[in-house]
Amino acid sequence: MTAENGFEILLVTFPGLEEELKAEVKSLGFRPTGTIPGGVLLTGGWTDVWRANLRLRGVSKVLVRIGSFRAFHLAQLDKRARKMPWADFLRPDQPVRVEVTCKGSRIYHAGAAAERISRAIAEELKAPVSDDAVVCVKVRIHNDVCTFSLDSSGDGLHRRGHKEAVNRAPMRETMAALFLRQCGYTGDEPVLDPMCGSGTFPIEAAEIACGLFPGRSRTFAFEQFATFDPLAWQALQAMEKPRQPAFMFRGSDRDPGAVRMSQENAERAGLAACTAFSQQTVSELQRPDGPPGLVILNPPYGTRIGDRKKLTGLYRSIGQTMTERFSGWRVGIITTDAVLARATGLPFNHTGAPVLHGGLRVSLYLTGRLG
Repeated sequence: MTAENGFEILLVTFPGLEEELKAEVKSLGFRPTGTIPGGVLLTGGWTDVWRANLRLRGVSKVLVRIGSFRAFHLAQLDKRARKMPWADFLRPDQPVRVEVTCKGSRIYHAGAAAERISRAIAEELKAPVSDDAVVCVKVRIHNDVCTFSLDSSGDGLHRRGHKEAVNRAPMRETMAALFLRQCGYTGDEPVLDPMCGSGTFPIEAAEIACGLFPGRSRTFAFEQFATFDPLAWQALQAMEKPRQPAFMFRGSDRDPGAVRMSQENAERAGLAACTAFSQQTVSELQRPDGPPGLVILNPPYGTRIGDRKKLTGLYRSIGQTMTERFSGWRVGIITTDAVLARATGLPFNHTGAPVLHGGLRVSLYLTGRLG
């Protein structure tokens, strides 16, 4: 398999947001070949792998498919794993770990399968095997077909590399980016989050408006692959062309600790000049100066009996503030509960597909421009 011929690349994302990621993939000039639950597929070479990690905001992992074969028992798996062209992809001086999942197959013991594949790599490539290795070979054994992929990302891509402080149950940056896209956000309007937590929505929106690459502050597993080209990688990084937006990205929260976290995270991201965070409740919120834009928030949602009753007043307050003070703005609310969304009294004209977040299914409720 060569980069010139291209290979299959799986862009992992959140089930329910595949179409948003597919739209982002197309917007950056990639040509997706299809979607599967929790992923977008494309065919490409190593430059595409590097660029996907560096520039795609909504992808959680970039997996490179390097081969597949049938195996009905461990001895057969061992024999065929040894024939894989490991040296084409992996370096003998870099530790490797193997992760296996099994489903509907005669090989059903994932641990035993991982042990056989790890030994095959260690003996054929002479690479060390380590449980904490950055380089990871992912193997999916499904209906007796073993599919081998390299995790080119390493840490999940929501770890942008400049956000240290997070609050409880934070929304991942990758999910926030796709919800912004679902709102039709393109970076040409201000964004405000009146329950900003650690600042994820304003920071993500500001990065988009400023033309900053999401992967600019971190390293990736592919940098340890045999196929890595440092000069080509530097050329991709140099394509970033930052710009200064003409408006601000704002967040507020009733918790002073959340406001402080947001400010620190924005500073580390290099966005202090175009972001502003303040301590206030939703009912105290005033429309900022400047053009109208998007209000997006992820308010608390009830998980226990009786929670909905307690939260109805909060959602009603959100809707009242938006209706009275944010004429011309659009509002996006992410919640688990259609009843709570309706309690705002806002004229939602779009409801997104349910997306798993923190063990719960949330959806985006989006208005047009308020009258």
